[in-house]
Amino acid sequence: MSSAFEIRKSPRRLWLLIVLSLPGLLSSPLRNHARNSANGDWPYYGHDPGGMRYSPLSQINRENVAKLNVAWIFHTGDISDGSDDRRRSGFEATPILVEGTLYFTTPFNRVIALDPETGKQRWAYDPKIELTLDYGDGLINRGVATWLDATRASGQPCRRRIYEATQGARLISIDAATGKPCLDFGDLGQVNLRDVPGYRAGWYHMTSPPTVIDDLVVVGSAIDDNQRAVMPAGVVRAFDARSGALRWSWDPVHTPVAGATGDAKAREWRAGAANAWSIMAVDLERDLIFVPTGSASPDYYGGLRPGDDKWANSVVALHTKTGEIAWGFQLVHHDLWDYDTASPPLLATLRHAGENVPVVIQGNKTGLLFVLHRDTGKPVFPVEERRVLQSDVPGEVASPTQPFPAAPPPLAPQQISAEDAWGPTSEDRETCRTWIRALRNEGIFTPPSVRGTLAVPGNLGGMTWSGYAFDPQHGLLVVNTNNLVAKIKLIPRADFWRDEVRTEDGEYAPQAGTPYGLFRRFLQSPSKLPCTAPPWGVLVAVDMTEGKIRWQVPLGSLQNFGGKQPPIPPGSVSLGGPIASAGGLVFIAGTFDPYFRAFDVETGKELWKAQ
Repeated sequence: MSSAFEIRKSPRRLWLLIVLSLPGLLSSPLRNHARNSANGDWPYYGHDPGGMRYSPLSQINRENVAKLNVAWIFHTGDISDGSDDRRRSGFEATPILVEGTLYFTTPFNRVIALDPETGKQRWAYDPKIELTLDYGDGLINRGVATWLDATRASGQPCRRRIYEATQGARLISIDAATGKPCLDFGDLGQVNLRDVPGYRAGWYHMTSPPTVIDDLVVVGSAIDDNQRAVMPAGVVRAFDARSGALRWSWDPVHTPVAGATGDAKAREWRAGAANAWSIMAVDLERDLIFVPTGSASPDYYGGLRPGDDKWANSVVALHTKTGEIAWGFQLVHHDLWDYDTASPPLLATLRHAGENVPVVIQGNKTGLLFVLHRDTGKPVFPVEERRVLQSDVPGEVASPTQPFPAAPPPLAPQQISAEDAWGPTSEDRETCRTWIRALRNEGIFTPPSVRGTLAVPGNLGGMTWSGYAFDPQHGLLVVNTNNLVAKIKLIPRADFWRDEVRTEDGEYAPQAGTPYGLFRRFLQSPSKLPCTAPPWGVLVAVDMTEGKIRWQVPLGSLQNFGGKQPPIPPGSVSLGGPIASAGGLVFIAGTFDPYFRAFDVETGKELWKAQ
């Protein structure tokens, strides 16, 4: 899932945890009610097991949000600018709030517990990961999960546990009250996750929080992109929440794809990955866990993995007690573009055709949004298999069709022409147009080529791990999307290491074991701004009853990036998703400018922002 986008966040924004309050809120009689009620907690990554990212609290609302002030700021101190043999760091954690304590992880994978009212640290646990390994995603960790052991009395050690999956490929169980390891879990509080075929330190790691359902802790993995054809398998594993014993495992691509024809059947299927590196969702009533999977390896050449590559690039429902498949739905067949199912699945109930329908909402980097029945995986809004372009690369057989939902409409551009290219100056525009004209460019799902292909969208989406929020009061799904395109080029193996072919700045990846190495970069003009027309990031609200866009507004600004710029239109690339609330608000940060914002969920009007 790594990217080569040159624009970077200011380091200061990567290691702060900022909490806001209204004047008088922390001394209000409602404070204790919110703190002690189930509604006041945020016990899962997405608030509820199904990941709606919706708070039922309404004390902060459209009428008073403009009065929000900073209550406290906590500095983790865990930051890397990429020097000292370390990768760059990013603060991507979503805290959880349980029983009066705020828990989160730092870029260096430390787990910290804070008093949510004062920001005072209660404890910190350091798993001591190796900070100099070549993690493809840099130094990040997106959070923790929690479990209450009902067999233990109140006050006993490890009655409530905090779980972290580290970049060092360990699953750790911590006493929520003290921050000390739960010694009855695995080997003195840890389970080794490195026992997968092809494991290599740094290439195989964890970035997202585990998922807890009943007495199980479920983990996926993050696997570096495009290093070689046969990477570690993207196995999903469930462990006993108390003992750490392995209960089941599921491998998305452990067997050749059924239905391959002709030469594809005769060839050995050689690939790995298809890993679940994003966040999973669970349905407690149905005993189902919903797993979003990425591309099989490598991302941009599939000649060694013929067929659709099921269950890569899918959302798959597994029975939680056994790990067996209940159903699966593939969003991209035979991925050649790094179009991972990066966004977390979101479980909701929609009003459709006069009935209340339990659904899974699943987007991906293409900008397409699929709505599936939770029991069967069948589309609620029709999905059409459309003919798409074929590869001209020897040995590659692209899928003849790809799935397109009839509704909602695409949430990111699917095509760009040279005439559409943008830049703040005439030189920028003409440079971008020249680059685009030189590439194979026929819209979304144009296969990679030796000539060079324009990927629309690029591998940063569309939709990313940022995900979305669902407001059940208004039936609105709110999502931030990116508008970036990328150049992808396959380099014949004999030429890959030659200096004369490495004339462009960008990412060169070997894809070892295949006939081609890879070059990719996002198209940015000499000013460093994207070649696509702004806005480069938007916030979109989708009416999920009708499958139509309710509103769409630019999100953030890139005004201060790439040096001094003339005034440019609004809209920023973003990484980090929204939350919605019963106060009629949507809160979001994650843009490349330093602001935290609140919007009216019904209109998209920006009501407040602060640094």
